Formats: sequence, C-alpha cells, structure tokens
Amino acid sequence: MNIVRFAELPPPDALAQASACVAGGGTLIFPTETVYGIGCDPGNAQAVAALFAAKQRPWDKPLAIHLAAPAQAARDAARIGPAAQRIIERFWPGPVAVIVDRRPAVAQPAALGGATISLRCPSDRACAAILRATGPLAATSANISGRAPFCGAEHEIGALPPASLALITGRILAGKESTVLDCSGGSVKLVREGALPAAAVWAALDHSVELSRGT
Repeated sequence: MNIVRFAELPPPDALAQASACVAGGGTLIFPTETVYGIGCDPGNAQAVAALFAAKQRPWDKPLAIHLAAPAQAARDAARIGPAAQRIIERFWPGPVAVIVDRRPAVAQPAALGGATISLRCPSDRACAAILRATGPLAATSANISGRAPFCGAEHEIGALPPASLALITGRILAGKESTVLDCSGGSVKLVREGALPAAAVWAALDHSVELSRGT
C-alpha cells in the first residue's frame, strides 16, 4: 500500500495522487473528523467490490457517500424531507450521516442497488480538500470489520485494510464514529449514535419529529 503522510492539509501532489487513485478504480484511505475512512468511486462496481473485500464487510451493509459540501446532497438524493434538511442545515459539515431516498441512476454499486442512500459531509479540512480533489467517495471506516477504527496512531497502520493509497495525517482523530440517522420515512430513526449525541439531534428537530432507535 502506498502511504503519503502530511501534517495538516494534504499537499497538491498528494491530492493529485488521490484523484488519480479514485479515477482509476482504486481504494483510498483518508482522514475525517471522527475516524479514518476507506473509500472509492461510488459508481464503480469493481472498486466497491474491492473495498468490501479489503474490509471484509458484509454484503448487506451499503456504503455512505462522503461529500465535500452540503450542496452536493442534491446530486444523490431523490428527496430530502424536512427532518433531513433541518439536520443538514444544523450539523453539516459534521459527524452525522442522513439516510434519504436515492436517485435511481446515482451510486448504485455503493448503495447495493437499494432505494436509499447514506450521505455524510465531514467537517475535517483535510478530508474536505481530499473530497474536492476526488469527488464524492463511497466510504466506511478504515478497519477490518469487527475491529476498532483507525484513528491515526503510527503503530496501528499495519492493521489497516489493504488499499491502493493511504493519506495519513499526523493528527490523532477523535475515535468515535459518526452518528447515522435514517430520514427516509415519516420518522427519524437513530441507526447509530456516534460523535453527535441523539439529544442534540432531537433538540434540533424541536422535539417535533419522532426519534426512534432503528434496528
């Protein structure tokens, strides 16, 4: 695995490598504000399959689309309901993903052909620079399934799943994965409580939308 290290923001040559990696169907390990992710082109079925194999991820768990800016959500979503819109306006960029209805022609391999898609816009500046260079990435945490997420410790690099390229910053990341909210139905389901507390979500919804724990 080719590893490129940087301090704060990835230099232009690293961004060029990342762009070429994703465009060529490779897999990319990159930092977010929570944990490291492993991502690829959302529309490339072979790249998605390589990511699933590297992570040993079950084939019933679609990938989240990581966006450089909140406005990009309209590209992938067929519909963004009022609750999802409020969460996006209040918490993006930030450590929360929203599951919404998917546009049929978009990111089908990453969504495993499903009718919904998970969208996330990280707040990390390095991550945003990478996503601007590569375009949206279908991604999940950069660890073998069932193991702890990678947060940047040098001695844990050997535990990363194999990838075409890894962009590693010198910072240790927060270590708590993003919160995931299913906003595709009439209520908002808490699929996973992570870095953003459920109480903050409910407060942002003015306690007016049912917030239930998903299965």
